[in-house]
Amino acid sequence: MAYHLRGTVLPDGAVRDLWTLGDRITFQRPSVPAETVADGGFLLPGLVDVHTHPGGSAADEARFDPEVFAEQIAAHRDAGVTALRFPGLLGEIPEGLREDPGSPRMITAGRWLAWAGLSRSAAFHTVTDDLVAAAVAEAKAHDGWCKLMGDWDFEAPPVPYELLRAVVEGVHAVGGRVAAHCQSAAGVLGAARAGVDSIEHGMGMPEECVELMAGHGSAYVPTLTAFARSATRIKNNSQGRLWHEGHRTMIRRVREAHDAGVTVLAGTDSAPHGNVASEVGHLIEAGLPAGAAVGAASWTARAFLGLPGLTENAPADITVYPTDPRTTPLTLHHPTRIMLRGRIIR
Repeated sequence: MAYHLRGTVLPDGAVRDLWTLGDRITFQRPSVPAETVADGGFLLPGLVDVHTHPGGSAADEARFDPEVFAEQIAAHRDAGVTALRFPGLLGEIPEGLREDPGSPRMITAGRWLAWAGLSRSAAFHTVTDDLVAAAVAEAKAHDGWCKLMGDWDFEAPPVPYELLRAVVEGVHAVGGRVAAHCQSAAGVLGAARAGVDSIEHGMGMPEECVELMAGHGSAYVPTLTAFARSATRIKNNSQGRLWHEGHRTMIRRVREAHDAGVTVLAGTDSAPHGNVASEVGHLIEAGLPAGAAVGAASWTARAFLGLPGLTENAPADITVYPTDPRTTPLTLHHPTRIMLRGRIIR
């Protein structure tokens, strides 16, 4: 089925006609009849959440529930999210779901890998022998990504720098990329020095990390939505004060990172699933320019994951909004049309 859409194409801002032929976009009128499904508004490359962990069982945080996974990725899709990155997943993507035409495009990093010297969590896969080999194997098996726990609490030592650097070099040698969970100042500094490909969270990030990330080409995924939800629940005891100070610091670093040329991306790490529009709002509140914040959940995120935007022969992932999300970001909560893989979702 061929479809026709006309509107202001973002991010370039030109009013254009485009058509979808199956799962591909073209700006050339096709020879077959096409149904017009959008006439006016703003056409955005399908939204992206680069940090989400669907599939966790409500009864057991360490158990992967395929039915819950399917429900939660559907919630992303119904909000206009057409691509997802899972930097840590409790199980494998259920068979057939990745190719399902109604599923967002999915990129997984496999399991959370933890150095044996870190505090334990039921969700982690603690590597007791060769962390480098484990990271390389995970990247080879899972879309070129692995997820490493760079630290786990504020005061315990993070992964030693030399080991972290060896992981990065080993994964890069096979063409893979490393996402690093970091929530202590020492953990973020080690990850930034080692040149990981994305720093997730970044609580308490020392100022020098911004220049290090810019130099290595590391992306920053602050997941502000999850931390904003937690902020009201964290007590003001000694550990709580460290948490709150780290939270304030990560918010400051968002604009500093952007100004330094670091790619800032939108990831929610938070239920309810399908709320990446809220992350865009938090990024704007943190000082990210609105256009950059929208791009962090759309064209910039797609480029980071190797997915094109609205270009000739690109995948047909399109969300349509009545107003320009760069000037009225709240419109991201209200798409008027969602297309995924050339199919109409809404």
